Amino acid sequence: MTTKLISGTGLQLLRRYDNRAESYRAQLLDDDGPAYVRVFVSILRDIFKEETVEYVLALIDEMLTANPKRARLFHDKSLANEDTYEPFLRLLWKGNWFIQEKSCKILALIVSARPKTQDGVVANGEASNSKKKFTTIDDVLKGLVEWLCTQLRKPSHPSRGIPTAINCLASLLKEPVVRSSFVQADGVKLLIPLISPASTQQSIQLLYETCLCLWLLSYYEPALEYLATSRTLPRLVDVVKSSTKEKVVRVIILTFRNLLSKGTFGAQMVDLGLPQIVQSLKAQAWSDEDLLEALNQLEDGLKDNIKKLSSFDKYKQEVLLGHLD
Repeated sequence: MTTKLISGTGLQLLRRYDNRAESYRAQLLDDDGPAYVRVFVSILRDIFKEETVEYVLALIDEMLTANPKRARLFHDKSLANEDTYEPFLRLLWKGNWFIQEKSCKILALIVSARPKTQDGVVANGEASNSKKKFTTIDDVLKGLVEWLCTQLRKPSHPSRGIPTAINCLASLLKEPVVRSSFVQADGVKLLIPLISPASTQQSIQLLYETCLCLWLLSYYEPALEYLATSRTLPRLVDVVKSSTKEKVVRVIILTFRNLLSKGTFGAQMVDLGLPQIVQSLKAQAWSDEDLLEALNQLEDGLKDNIKKLSSFDKYKQEVLLGHLD
């Protein structure tokens, strides 16, 4: 405060909040949430001391982990003149791993919680009379995608880099803008190596979230071209053959169902022996209704494809895809 880096009010708010029980903090946030967000963001904007930055990010992370709905506080009307995205976006590239991981997680939550307006464009403090250039939602999404792709190519942390990036992507790929940025950044090919049978709990979660990303991308036309010409299908088939984890099997089968009618996917699935695999999957006891329904639909669709494929078409397809030696 002596160096004017934080206001008197800010300091008071922090003193009240610091080292308190979650229940007490929850009350403070209910009464005065936007004021706390303003203090946190202004500290991240103005103070560059590593331990202060880490501390404030940890506070925000705890606050959002306890109740993810609090991410809406960042979009409160009273913060219209604050650039709430900028500090987190900057810290993705500047900080140590702890800072990067927390910034990524917080940004993804804040972005997902933004109020949707009619035309899909969200004003975050873009007041017509303000001279300052605000970080727009598009800047944020593009910046995030860039950082996530960088992590997948060359993780900043040996064991946490890739899982963090995939976890964040699985929530962000619901956004059309993110799908297109991700495909433009050539991100799809970075997911393919991660599709392989998993054994440990952590690797199963990573595999599940990777397949979730592919499922979200299977709704997006420009991504399909890449999925069709890469090793995606064979790898998914390998996983589905050997996986016993229901959520993994389910998300892969739903992806197959989406892809079945597009381009050459149906023919590729028949080539890869999917009809037989679907048969054996149907014989297993799954509790999930959606999965059973998807297996039936997939089975019917594959039958149609088998009828359509004459032996010459199939041969030509195998030559073109490089399946025949």
